[in-house]
Amino acid sequence: MSLFSTPFDPTRDKALVTGAGNGIGRAIAQALVGEGVRTVFADVNAERVTAAIGACAKPELAVPWVGDLAELEACDALLASANAALGEITHFVHSASPQRREADHALAVDRRTWQQMHAVNLDAGFHLARELAKRLIAAKRPGSFLFLTSLHAGTPRNLPHYSTAKAGMAMLVKELAKTFGRDGIRVNALVPGAIAAGGFVADPSLAKHIPLGRLGEASDLAPMALAVLSNKLSGYVTGAAFVVDGGLSLTNWFEPPATDD
Repeated sequence: MSLFSTPFDPTRDKALVTGAGNGIGRAIAQALVGEGVRTVFADVNAERVTAAIGACAKPELAVPWVGDLAELEACDALLASANAALGEITHFVHSASPQRREADHALAVDRRTWQQMHAVNLDAGFHLARELAKRLIAAKRPGSFLFLTSLHAGTPRNLPHYSTAKAGMAMLVKELAKTFGRDGIRVNALVPGAIAAGGFVADPSLAKHIPLGRLGEASDLAPMALAVLSNKLSGYVTGAAFVVDGGLSLTNWFEPPATDD
């Protein structure tokens, strides 16, 4: 039997994907369902969740959930709903993130926007991962968690709320990987480049800075995500960050923002 023919065990593996209504989260959630994994599609927008599930190869394996993960109560509600629907969640993907606006540079971003970006990316990611891990540890079951960070975890982006949230997530991955590893729970990061999906509106001219010659698409991330999530394919990998950017990070740069009126 091919090593790649059965990367997941549908009888045991269950998944939760945040930000599953669009962009990279949607592509990963749909790919998991395509592999026979029952998956919770969590998103802040009900219409997006419905559309994402409707476009699945096996929509009967998808479980919708709608709520704002900037609120701790919503995170707890998501956990309760996921556990009630599927039992122990073995695979967790945290892709949810508020939309970025180029106008929110260091001299313009307001406190609410700053707090919301950190709450969804970092606070929700930590809380969900820890609570899911507690259940797996108690059940003595392995797991695999994946966080969507960014090239801008280490490169300024003129969006300090976004870059600092992703930088925090990058370290959170390492902290959780070190803590959870002894219990068989792997934690890794996927690092997208210029992906024309979700909240990122890509300037086509950016393609000239990408060695592979084109902007990325959400579908470019899904195969790598599944490979890293699979305990069969990546069972000895944890605390790692996998860059999927077409080579953009080799030439990445951004000019400082205009700050005059």
